[in-house]
Amino acid sequence: MRRVLAGLGGLAVAACLAVCAAPPDKLHFVLLGDRTGEAQPGVYERIWRELAATQPALVLSVGDTIQGLNDATAEAEWREALRLVEPYRRIPLYLVPGNHDIWSEASERLFRQYAGRALHYSFDSGGAHFTVVDNSRSDEWPAGELAWLEGDLREHASAPVKFVVSHRPSWLADAALGGTNGPLHRLAKRYGVCCVVAGHVHQLIHAELESVTYLALPSAGAHLRLSGTYEDGWFFGWTGVEVRGREVVFQVHALDGATTPLSAWGRAGLLVR
Repeated sequence: MRRVLAGLGGLAVAACLAVCAAPPDKLHFVLLGDRTGEAQPGVYERIWRELAATQPALVLSVGDTIQGLNDATAEAEWREALRLVEPYRRIPLYLVPGNHDIWSEASERLFRQYAGRALHYSFDSGGAHFTVVDNSRSDEWPAGELAWLEGDLREHASAPVKFVVSHRPSWLADAALGGTNGPLHRLAKRYGVCCVVAGHVHQLIHAELESVTYLALPSAGAHLRLSGTYEDGWFFGWTGVEVRGREVVFQVHALDGATTPLSAWGRAGLLVR
């Protein structure tokens, strides 16, 4: 257990080494969707083996790392989840709080302890700025979180590439309908955010609104709802991201071996080409 926690606690050092070793205008990292609810055996482990082979500078997981929802079992679940990623401790891991991770005061304390993060936070890597917003306990945007987000974006207004990441896609209805008046979108436009990323729905959904990319990630192990069909966005996989100066390129990797650019996926979660 101490080795696991030590590994997670050393992520900041590893992150610095990874960033300093790469050109400042180039970054390769991985986005991971939900491991739970109802984690399917072996999927998360297979995904980590695949993504680790690409040697990413960091992995950013959008939440639901444990099954949770039970204070009595939560700590054991955190220990097991961190045991699974222990072989990859050299890769900095950033966790976003999901609804399966935080549901009570006790679970909030455990997230802070085992994830080694605050509920909302930001960081920089390879010329990109990442802002993590906590909407783990509400489908709506908590007012305090949007205020914190705006302050962080204002403070880092000069960053050439900005990502906003949360667990729930509280922007989903606006993105699906092409709405541009939502509070998050207005902030994204005001401060030049390139990409807004979430999980929770276990389906790949992609929308472009006024040059802002919206992305809900495919499952990284959580059960597949509805059709369970790849072409509908229901599959197990991970997303590689390349930042080259101000250019951001997404490649979506399915465990069956299929790789597609993000542009191949549409608003309804459908493979369009």
